[in-house]
Amino acid sequence: MDKGKFYSGLFIMIGLIILGIMIPVGVNRYMSYTRTVDVKGLCEREVKADKVIWPISFKVMGDDLQSVYNQIDQKTKLITTFLKDGGISEDEISISSPKISDKFANEYGNNDRLYRYVTTNVITICTNKIDTVLALMSQQSQLIKKGVTLSSDNWENPTEFKFEGLNELKPEMVEEATKNARQTAEKFAKDSDSELGKIKRASQGSFSIENRDSNTPHIKRVRVVSSITYYLSE
Repeated sequence: MDKGKFYSGLFIMIGLIILGIMIPVGVNRYMSYTRTVDVKGLCEREVKADKVIWPISFKVMGDDLQSVYNQIDQKTKLITTFLKDGGISEDEISISSPKISDKFANEYGNNDRLYRYVTTNVITICTNKIDTVLALMSQQSQLIKKGVTLSSDNWENPTEFKFEGLNELKPEMVEEATKNARQTAEKFAKDSDSELGKIKRASQGSFSIENRDSNTPHIKRVRVVSSITYYLSE
C-alpha cells in the first residue's frame, strides 16, 4: 500500500472529523450572537432652576411727549428701587429703550383713542436669585399701588426660568439610566431561561429639561433615556 496515499487519506479523515465537531460549535456560537434583547433605561430628576430672566413691562400714556418721558423716568426709578430693596443688584437689572406708539402718525390707527402717545417699557432682571425673584413677583401689587401700570403681556415678554447645571448631573444620570436598563435586561433573561451577555450596542438619548408643571416653572424635570442592546446566551 502506498504510505503517502494512506497518510493523506488519514489526514483528510481527521480533518473531516474535526470539521464535523466544529460546525455545531460554530453554529451555536453564531446563534448566540444573533440572540439579543433591546431595553431602555430611564432616569429622571427634579431640580430647581438656577437662572431666571424676568421682564417687567409697564405702560405710560399721555398727549405730551416730554411729560411721557418724565413719567417713564419716574416709574423706572420706582421699579428699580423696588427691585434693589428686594435684594436685586444693579448689575442684574437692564433697562430697554421705550417703544412709543403715536396714534397720529399711524394712518391706519383709530384717532378717537384717549391718549396720543402710548409707550411700552421693559426692565429685565437676569439673576440666579430664584427665591428673591419669586418673593418680588408676589409683591408686585406694591408697584401698582404707586401708579405703575404693569403689562400682563406674557407672550411678548415671558418670564424664563432656566436650569444650566446639566453638565454636573449628566454622569450620574447616565449611570442610573444604564443600571436601570441592565436590570430590565436581566429580568428578561431570567424569564426566558437565558443568561445576559455583553453589550452589543448602546445609545444615550438626548437630555430634556421641562417644567414640572405650569404652576411652578421654577421646578424643572430633567430626563434621559438610554437604549441598550445586550447579547443573550443559553
